[in-house]
Amino acid sequence: MSQQNDRVSRAAPQPQAESWGDVVRTVIYALIIALGVRTVAFEPFNIPSGSMIPTLLIGDYVFVSKFSYGYSRFSLPLGLPLFHGRIFGSVPERGDVVVFRLPTDTSQDYIKRVIGLPGDRIQMIDGILHINGEPVKRERIEDYTMETPFGRESAVPRYIETLPNGVKHTIIEIMGDDGGLDNTPVYTVPEGHIFCMGDNRDNSQDSRVLNVVGYVPLENVVGKAQFKFFSLEEGVHFWEFWKWPTSIRFGQIFNKAH
Repeated sequence: MSQQNDRVSRAAPQPQAESWGDVVRTVIYALIIALGVRTVAFEPFNIPSGSMIPTLLIGDYVFVSKFSYGYSRFSLPLGLPLFHGRIFGSVPERGDVVVFRLPTDTSQDYIKRVIGLPGDRIQMIDGILHINGEPVKRERIEDYTMETPFGRESAVPRYIETLPNGVKHTIIEIMGDDGGLDNTPVYTVPEGHIFCMGDNRDNSQDSRVLNVVGYVPLENVVGKAQFKFFSLEEGVHFWEFWKWPTSIRFGQIFNKAH
């Protein structure tokens, strides 16, 4: 009987060894699943600039759906050039907020609103967006209050813009209708490209700046911004969790990102 007990006690470490193996396998499976979700379903992005104010604020975190327009090499981690073009591809709609790789530097991600589709003619005249020769409806609403670099509050003009397909979104005009990009030439969007602009019209480096952004190839589109899952006051980093109690903007969380 004592020998049987001795044999049992010596075998006891074996389940522990197996449990460590289970843990390792579980972690590997979790990483594979997370990588798969990030590649084919959703990827998180944070907003580093104010070009999409008032829709998206600096410090917002958004989930971007990669399946909305199909997949390109930029859907893959590190943008691995395993193939060209798009698989299961579709063209974004006017008004969609998209993340794309900057055409002049594909290491950078930009987030803007789709304004023009292939073949469209886009122009700004005295701050009014024109698409295919027709002015886009713009309705003035209450001013938007934002903080200046000197820490003061400033009221800036805010409008609801209605695109030809009926999509409504809010824009601001910090410099009124006299900003540097409020009067432009006509931009004709090439086939296979889209034209994107920020909602903060006087503080957005977008498709109106041809030598930096210009027309965005459909292949460069990463996905569609869907909703905000987290938001921190400007200047607070995600890893500074001790600042969260006073820095989380609860009113932004779970709102649409478009």
